[in-house]
Amino acid sequence: QVQLVESGGGLVQAGGSLRLSCAASGRTFSRYAVGWFRQAPGKEREVVTTIRWSAGSTYYADSVKGRFTISRDNGKNTVYLQMNSLKPEDTAVYYCAARSGSSWYSNPFQYDYWGQGTQVTVSS
Repeated sequence: QVQLVESGGGLVQAGGSLRLSCAASGRTFSRYAVGWFRQAPGKEREVVTTIRWSAGSTYYADSVKGRFTISRDNGKNTVYLQMNSLKPEDTAVYYCAARSGSSWYSNPFQYDYWGQGTQVTVSS
């Protein structure tokens, strides 16, 4: 079992930055693939970015490429999402998710463990 807790959300103006953290406890987190997803009101949950357990491979949705960066510190059992040049359309609840496996996974149904989410609001 893995428990995930997100933090770092908040209100920011367009063009600003936020860094989200996903702290994990439980099993050996370093062997888990991790993804960040987001869900805006009335929309389906969508992938933002994912990272393999070895941190050697990442995936980014086209909408965030060049603006968001995922990283992980396995020693701290934490995955980060650095979000720069934020836009109002980035407004959503952001969730981190984890699953065992050596690849990266972009479908939310592929993940077994989820955090409670953190709200990100970008004002224009």
